[in-house]
Amino acid sequence: MNTVYVKKVQSPRLTLWLALGSVYTLWGSTYLFIHFMTEKMPPLYMASLRLSTAGLLLFLYARITGTPVPAPKQWISAGIIGVLLLTIANGCMSLALQYIPSSIAALLAALVPLFIILLNWVSFGHIRPTNLSLAGLVLGLMGVSLLVQPTGMGVSPTNTLWLGVGLIMIANVSWAVGTLLSSRLTLPPQLISSAIQMLVGGLVLLLISLLTENVNLTSIGHAPVEAIGSLVYLIIFGSIIGFSSFAWLARNASPQLVSTYAYINPVVAMLLGWAFAGETLTSASILAALVILSGVVLITLGRK
Repeated sequence: MNTVYVKKVQSPRLTLWLALGSVYTLWGSTYLFIHFMTEKMPPLYMASLRLSTAGLLLFLYARITGTPVPAPKQWISAGIIGVLLLTIANGCMSLALQYIPSSIAALLAALVPLFIILLNWVSFGHIRPTNLSLAGLVLGLMGVSLLVQPTGMGVSPTNTLWLGVGLIMIANVSWAVGTLLSSRLTLPPQLISSAIQMLVGGLVLLLISLLTENVNLTSIGHAPVEAIGSLVYLIIFGSIIGFSSFAWLARNASPQLVSTYAYINPVVAMLLGWAFAGETLTSASILAALVILSGVVLITLGRK
């Protein structure tokens, strides 16, 4: 445990904040683009194309620039992380966006820090969070609860809404486990590790899509222009840049700090959903966003 801690302290500060900024902003926009990508196309199929294409491009780049082929043990470890973070978590999120607005989905995803901090406390690291981090977590969750209220988002509970909620809860648990395992498994160098995670996660998701959705390998030819444009955006910015940044953070930053992205993303998603998808933005939601940002500050100041 001491070795991991020293590595995190010595991580370049500029790289750390660039990676955080990338995850904060780019991933906040992915909810809206996943909605556009899957509005008229099967969600698991489109998600699998996004991940496998991004993984293939990143893998080829890593090999061209001299990254060696990983050992079998490293392939297996990266593949496990890919299934947890991408097949299960990203797949469930893509399905959930068929039932709930992108802003609500992002807000529910903000519960990820709860699972990360608690699992790291009781199981993975047995590290109790600082009181300041716990206070920030509570404050952030209070902001999320304000946003989920009908007065905050203008959405009333329905059967489909709760189905979306259930899918995102599954995604949250899987994402938390994958995040905590990332610093504990024997993974290859960062670039090719991200590539393998996306490749494996995307290919497993493609197999599930072919078995459960009315698609084949050439169905992308029937996708509307909006879906294709969103797919390209998600491949470049959501997967290659955004996911690579997150994968680096998962191995080099504290779980409390990594988890703060889940508080920023809902604010970005809320604003984009209001601007481009006609989703409701109220004074209550703005107040909740300020509460969430306050929670981020406390978690950041209280990280170990």
